Amino acid sequence: MTGTKGAWAGRVLSALAVVFLAFDGGIKLMRVPAVLDATVQLGFPLGSIVPVGLTLLACTLIYAIPRTSVVGSVLLTGYLGGAVAAQVRAGNPMFEKVFPIIVGTVVWAGVFLRDRRVRALLAPQEPSR
Repeated sequence: MTGTKGAWAGRVLSALAVVFLAFDGGIKLMRVPAVLDATVQLGFPLGSIVPVGLTLLACTLIYAIPRTSVVGSVLLTGYLGGAVAAQVRAGNPMFEKVFPIIVGTVVWAGVFLRDRRVRALLAPQEPSR
């Protein structure tokens, strides 16, 4: 699925990731009480929620721009890896630990399907002579 259908599937996956991550960043900036409670439960100070939300929104914006989407994918991978680490440290249930991995997989699947340069990274290479 690397033709037009693959590109559209990639756009849809990327759009889903962008909508979810933008929502997540936005509720952090709005300091929604449930988000503040979750932040404290994860062991972060309340003052960190706005910088974390801004970081997430910046990474998401970089991902949403087609020309910089690969860099955005790398940045979001780091962000989501931190989310996994925070969930593990807090001893939360397995789904909460795995969910950021699922989101990261959707982020990379979207880029993979819509960017031939990313697909080329996994293509078999001719041996050097």
